[in-house]
Amino acid sequence: MSVRKKTLDAIRRRNGSYIPFEFCLCPSKYEEFMQRTGSRNYVEYYKFPLRGTYPELINLGSQRFEKYYDSDNIYIEPEWGVGHVKGSMAHFTKMVHPMEKFECVYEILEYPFPDANLNFNWEKLERDVKSLIEKDTVVSGGLECTIFETAWYLRGMENLFLDMTFNEDMANCLLDRITEIKCTFARMYAKAGCDILRLGDDVSTQLDMMMSPDMWKKYLKGRLEKVIACAKEINPDIFIFYHGDGNLTKIIPDLIEIGVEILNPVQPECMDPLRIKDEYKDKLTLWGTLGTQTLMPFGTPSEVRDFCMKMIDKAREDNGGLVLAPTHVLEPEVPFENILAFVETVKVYNGEKIRI
Repeated sequence: MSVRKKTLDAIRRRNGSYIPFEFCLCPSKYEEFMQRTGSRNYVEYYKFPLRGTYPELINLGSQRFEKYYDSDNIYIEPEWGVGHVKGSMAHFTKMVHPMEKFECVYEILEYPFPDANLNFNWEKLERDVKSLIEKDTVVSGGLECTIFETAWYLRGMENLFLDMTFNEDMANCLLDRITEIKCTFARMYAKAGCDILRLGDDVSTQLDMMMSPDMWKKYLKGRLEKVIACAKEINPDIFIFYHGDGNLTKIIPDLIEIGVEILNPVQPECMDPLRIKDEYKDKLTLWGTLGTQTLMPFGTPSEVRDFCMKMIDKAREDNGGLVLAPTHVLEPEVPFENILAFVETVKVYNGEKIRI
């Protein structure tokens, strides 16, 4: 059986004998990987069964956003115009919000949002998707920061929450405009042949939701459902992945209701992956579960292997429904030996050749 079919069957909860996996390295860990292996591509080196895609930008520069900033020492993202100032630690930056001083709906309507049809190379993306499928991999289209995060990156989190509480016209105008653009993205990813649409918004802390479930339902649930429906109209079989850091327990049933089939990252520091797996084993595939605040940076290789096997044993019992992965980018403090312990455990279970 091909790796692609085994991966799709695992996601469909039809195969517990194979565990798909992935991870993402921060710049310093990537440098360490290259020094250790001599390779420049860890996705190819470790033979990830899953690959992500995003369309290339076309005729989209950051100059149109310069009027929204007072300083020249800001990197401006060309897509949405969000600003960044280099931070004092590693690769982290301080975000600057172009709509922070907006006072009326008109200013939002005049903002130079990207054109989802004209400013992205969907023809090339379709070719890329086809090529990746021919390489026996499962392909996802990236649309994380779907609505809420894009909105607060533009407006500022405090301002957005004030709008959602006291100025609904401002909130609805911004959220509607973003949703419209993301709906086009969803359709185009589905047309391109992606197997998975990766949605997501961080709407929780590790204790609870950032907003009440009622506010989430009022502003975000219906809009997220529209994005999902746009993808499903083109390809009913496309999997809907939802990323949400923190404790999402209160809205998991709502996410399932609107069409979410894969939940990520299921942080073990605030959610019990085994309990979530057991409770929703017939409705959700879990993607993640390896803690990046606890296990991966501070555990031993033996502890990493033990946790991986607990999750793998549960997936085998449930006939799949697990993509094993760290819950976040692997940051500088993660020992490379723990990364290798994770990869080795999965590879051994899958009966694959180990390349360390």
